[in-house]
Amino acid sequence: MYKSISISGLLTMELHSLNNEGSEGNTMMTRMVDVVVAGPDGTPGKYTVNAVSGDMFKHILVEHLTGEAKTMNLALSEGCRIGNPNRIQYDWQDNPNKYTKESRDSAILSDALAACTVTDCAGTLITSDLGKSRSIARKSCIEFGWVVGKPGLVTTDSYFHAKYVAEGRGEGKGDSANLGQNIFHRPASSGQYAAVVNVDLYKVGRNDITTEQVHSDEQRKQRCEALLKAVLATFVKPTGAHRNTQTPHIVDFSGVIATSASTVPAPCVSALNPAFESQVEEIAVALNSMNDPAPIRTFRFSDLGSFATQMAEIIRAMR
Repeated sequence: MYKSISISGLLTMELHSLNNEGSEGNTMMTRMVDVVVAGPDGTPGKYTVNAVSGDMFKHILVEHLTGEAKTMNLALSEGCRIGNPNRIQYDWQDNPNKYTKESRDSAILSDALAACTVTDCAGTLITSDLGKSRSIARKSCIEFGWVVGKPGLVTTDSYFHAKYVAEGRGEGKGDSANLGQNIFHRPASSGQYAAVVNVDLYKVGRNDITTEQVHSDEQRKQRCEALLKAVLATFVKPTGAHRNTQTPHIVDFSGVIATSASTVPAPCVSALNPAFESQVEEIAVALNSMNDPAPIRTFRFSDLGSFATQMAEIIRAMR
């Protein structure tokens, strides 16, 4: 069984508006970040590029993971079932389990992991008054970095829109009634984006306080399968802002998947490095040379189809 999996990829998305910072007047502002990397001419420098935050991709994953948990009939809290961001804490807001001040944090965490697949895999912070003031952290089993544009290979433009009014052009209104033919400017970004993902499968079902497993082997395998299916779905259909009229055109996704069968971490190198695929493979060779049996495997993928094929093989190998 794999202990960890990493994905280093270059995702090509066209005309999307997945993540924005807010509005100034009637103009929506897209999210931009600064990176210090080699530019199109190979010279290192500071570049301002469009990016989608890791928070957005984590939100996308949780949506898909919730659906997978329902489909596979895995344990799910009511908070996660209805999409409440507080997750298991939504169920425990009235302390239904009657925890007391003598209740140990580790016991409460084990109950949370057993009760909810999404809380287990995606993490949460339990701050409900469960017998006393508490703050119990459940660390996420998956990590997303910024999905950040490569300098010189990403662009953002702003486009004019107007709300259609059936009775003809009326006077625009900016009040809460939202009446009339309002005009606004919306961004659309296109380009190649570096994506990095780390999945720590060994953490699924593991109590962060006692470091003991609270699931049977079969339950843990099912949750790991649901999590990896959700990772695949995240790149097949990245949900987010303005998808009703700006669904992203996913053109390509290439890169390398690394897996580890031991405590040695699966290597991950950002696609901001032009040689990221060969770097991941070189690191894998070095790590394998120091361990017997060799724990690291790498799988290249040249497009979204081959990425799905490789992920499907990894999921089947875990059953």
